[in-house]
Amino acid sequence: MNVEIWSDVACPWCYVGKRRFAAALADFEHRDEVDVTWRSFELDPGAPRIRDVDAATHLASRYGMSREEALARQHQLGELAARDGLELHLDRSRGGNTFDAHRLLKLADAHGLQDTLKEELMRAYHSAGEAIGDHATLERIAVGAGLPATAVREVLAGERFADEVRGDVLRRRSRHRRARGPVAGGARGDASPGVGGAASADRAHDLSASRPRCTATIGADAKRLISRTSGATFGPTVVGDGRPGAGESTQARSEQADARCR
Repeated sequence: MNVEIWSDVACPWCYVGKRRFAAALADFEHRDEVDVTWRSFELDPGAPRIRDVDAATHLASRYGMSREEALARQHQLGELAARDGLELHLDRSRGGNTFDAHRLLKLADAHGLQDTLKEELMRAYHSAGEAIGDHATLERIAVGAGLPATAVREVLAGERFADEVRGDVLRRRSRHRRARGPVAGGARGDASPGVGGAASADRAHDLSASRPRCTATIGADAKRLISRTSGATFGPTVVGDGRPGAGESTQARSEQADARCR
């Protein structure tokens, strides 16, 4: 069974969702038969390599709120993440472009280390305040995750995997355009019920059992969702049939509304 997840390293909701997905998958009796692939998605493709203001200031400016309101939202999300064992320090996060981080995740996939690097990049950004748009920082994290130093430097020095990253992003946007109904903020797609990124396992179970076509985010209880789905694809929108054995894939949202993530 193949599971594809679209998310950005810089999305805190995606980090929470990743942790919940991992916990649910650990309890899934067929977990050894599940292959997970992390697909590229950029929340802010036009971001500079390293943003010159802190995350709260950027959030306030982008969405027309005060810096105090932005800090309060970060604090609330940090409290939510703590329930899943994550220690977020969003006030320290150093925003920037994630394109090169996604290229390194493609390299990591070729070495069987994609999930390991994804976790390390998210921890570095959301918990340690690392600037993951910085090449020296990316190299250190990638090599620390087990990737060959020479290969990492070659990727960062050139354009390798750039087309693959852009292809993931375009595929995600194409799915969105074909979806019916609103698709932001864990809402509905393909005329199906939706689950937000911090959805409870019970909520996900209720929705996945309600009809053969379903949608949920990676924050859902994957144990129940995957057991009803063949070739599941966790991404932007529902595009296929969720019945066991169906040839098409079910695609579900992996990001919350951009306003919550960026």
